Amino acid sequence: MTNPPGVLISAPSSGTGKTTVMLGLLRALAEDGLAVQPFKSGPDYIDPAFHLAAAKRPSFNIDSWAMGEDLLGAIATQAQGADIVVAEGSMGLFDGVAKPGAVGHGTSAETALRMGWPVVLVLDVGGQAQSAAATALGFRMYNPDLPFAGVILNRCASPRHERLTRLGMERAGLPVLGVLPRRGDLTLPERHLGLIQAIEHPDLEAAITGYAAFLREHVDLDAIRAAASSGSHEPSSAALPRPPAQRIALARDAAFSFTYPHLLKGWREAGAEILPFSPLANEAPDPDADLVWLPGGYPELHAGTLAAAETFHTGLRKHAETKSVHGECGGYMALGEALVDKDGARHQMAGLLGLVTSYEKRKFNLGYRKAQLVAPMPGFATGTELRGHEFHYSSIVEQPDAPLARVFDAEGAEGPQTGSVRGHVTGTFFHLIAEDSK
Repeated sequence: MTNPPGVLISAPSSGTGKTTVMLGLLRALAEDGLAVQPFKSGPDYIDPAFHLAAAKRPSFNIDSWAMGEDLLGAIATQAQGADIVVAEGSMGLFDGVAKPGAVGHGTSAETALRMGWPVVLVLDVGGQAQSAAATALGFRMYNPDLPFAGVILNRCASPRHERLTRLGMERAGLPVLGVLPRRGDLTLPERHLGLIQAIEHPDLEAAITGYAAFLREHVDLDAIRAAASSGSHEPSSAALPRPPAQRIALARDAAFSFTYPHLLKGWREAGAEILPFSPLANEAPDPDADLVWLPGGYPELHAGTLAAAETFHTGLRKHAETKSVHGECGGYMALGEALVDKDGARHQMAGLLGLVTSYEKRKFNLGYRKAQLVAPMPGFATGTELRGHEFHYSSIVEQPDAPLARVFDAEGAEGPQTGSVRGHVTGTFFHLIAEDSK
């Protein structure tokens, strides 16, 4: 089986403009009548929603550290029926963990190699000219086996700047696929976890339309289409992850939206019913649900509203008397006793767990996590090993309940963020990606 041809958009580092290029390219190709399948390399739960808005086709994460071969194969099959794949890398092209995971180190380069997608390297050439070619050539030669399509030069200051930078690329033998002039209005709004959520953008459709017009004017779309290719793979009969319950009440609003698309699709394909509700709108979970699942998000930005959501809290507590409730990261915080906001104000949360967290005492927590369950979690028995990712700035003030798991980082160091279990209620700071395949 040959997957649709594709390219992977990457860069030497974060902040170079690859997301703008990604969204503009997705929309421009879709406007040309192509069915475009987006993917995100790595553990990102914000970008796929932007991809969906741009391509009008669901985006899925491909993660060579957290996912085993079966799951990677199942996710790759989501591209069937598309004309072209456009994947977005995470961080820099070769950035990953020191020790391999279920499959690899979690780099964008591994994704490109596995899938056979040539890399389009987005270079911020501000403050340099011919020297940018040395950077690009280093990335091209760091792994000679990596398929390489060419470069897009971003933030070019003038025609002279473009001419000098192109001279360097010609000398290095690197195709220039586009040159983007410097424009300050092409950045997406950000906050402490990166981009704001797609649902919060004040006019996302207008922004994406503008990116597409900008890409169409300054990038050789035909050259990118010609460079796209894909490796051959055996047809995958593997399924996406199975649901943890039959009827799942899922919190979905601006405070709780960080759910990996492959999990939701797997749950639905297995016949589970997803019952969305909004804690911010003071909605209670469906009383007929078997499980309430609170994803991560930004509860710290809505702590006062959540504290006042009595209907939500009452329904949640009633459910927890007899049935399972689980929270991830922000959802875990909302299940706790209290949340301290950035100004030091303490807000009462659901109180189903004893957890107290503080955004006033900021602590950066970022990285892959491997969890060994020491108590059952919805869908998983004691002893199961899970892989996930943690990304938040909140610190733990109190975590008095029994631990849910032993939690390790990607290099094997055990950490204090064990999650919690009390009765039918569980919570973790890591976002579940997959069951460990080893």
